[in-house]
Amino acid sequence: MKVYKPEWRCTLDVTEGPDPTARWKTRLAWRLRALADRFDGGSRTMKIDCNVTPALSREEVDTCLGKGFALSQNLMLQLANHSACEDVLRDAKAELYEEEQHPM
Repeated sequence: MKVYKPEWRCTLDVTEGPDPTARWKTRLAWRLRALADRFDGGSRTMKIDCNVTPALSREEVDTCLGKGFALSQNLMLQLANHSACEDVLRDAKAELYEEEQHPM
């Protein structure tokens, strides 16, 4: 009896800049991305390398990445909300955040 074993692999690499040992073409591409970010004003460029075996369609990969970024946005929104609430609390109840000084 033959035993079948499913095999798969997925690597996801996100970079925000060139490797110090990168070729000149790669460094030039990153400089152009940085220039585009400056023109766009406040945007952030990331390079995503995704290798999946067995292969997925580009649409499937794009859907997964889109859902991942939506989750990231939700998490950042929650974190910003918590930070804003803490800022308000620090202003309204500063005494709660004062360090207690214990005499030695």
